[in-house]
Amino acid sequence: MKIAVNLSMLFTELPLRERVLAAMRAGFDGVEIQFPYELPAIALKEVLELSGMPLVLINVPAGDLMTGGPGLASVPACQAEFDAALQEALTYAAMVRPTCINVLPGRLAECVSREQALACLVANLRKSAEAFSTLGIRVLVEAINPIDMPDFVINTPEHLVELLRAVDHPNLAAQYDLYHMARQELDVAAGMRLLAGHIGHVQFADVPGRGAPGSGELDFAPMLETLYETGYRGWLGAEYKPGEAGTQASLGWLPGFKAGV
Repeated sequence: MKIAVNLSMLFTELPLRERVLAAMRAGFDGVEIQFPYELPAIALKEVLELSGMPLVLINVPAGDLMTGGPGLASVPACQAEFDAALQEALTYAAMVRPTCINVLPGRLAECVSREQALACLVANLRKSAEAFSTLGIRVLVEAINPIDMPDFVINTPEHLVELLRAVDHPNLAAQYDLYHMARQELDVAAGMRLLAGHIGHVQFADVPGRGAPGSGELDFAPMLETLYETGYRGWLGAEYKPGEAGTQASLGWLPGFKAGV
């Protein structure tokens, strides 16, 4: 499997444009960026072409989610804001052509029931999946652990299965994050088997500190073996906190992953 690096969490000692080149020099196969919109799309396209690095994943803008708010996708009162974010992402993606784009479900908003939030999320995911299908870009939705992000609407593989079934669109798949599953002490391999055939992207970090592989408790080799056994042939995205020593010092795991662990 090919290894991408999340430039929103690694190489952050550099400006975003330079992180792409640093990722290439470090030996990664591609890059992902949570919210690249600070960099004009044409500038990102130019550096991607210069480096030869594919852009694997970006997120649809998520409003106030990263600053503690509920975000946009599951909030009925934020429908206009979500539609504007979707249009911004479509315009940006048409230039930079990511393989996938992620719609973050967000937190449960005040005075919104879980049923209302899920109904809003289902409609917005269906709309997003249809819109990006015209660009040939796959839409993803991910589960995030409620320890790091309390009240997040989607937490488990079972939640993802129910959501994919409710949306029922061929251009929607699950983003499966090994860290977020393990942080909840879930059976990570069982989740892979439950979602087999419906995982569009995989991310990873060690637990409990969300550091580089080898910094915590996870044994990645059997997890990656299960991924392969269940038919996954997509990207693995490194999305971890590199620590005070910096990104380059945290990359001791990379040769083993590239060799198949």
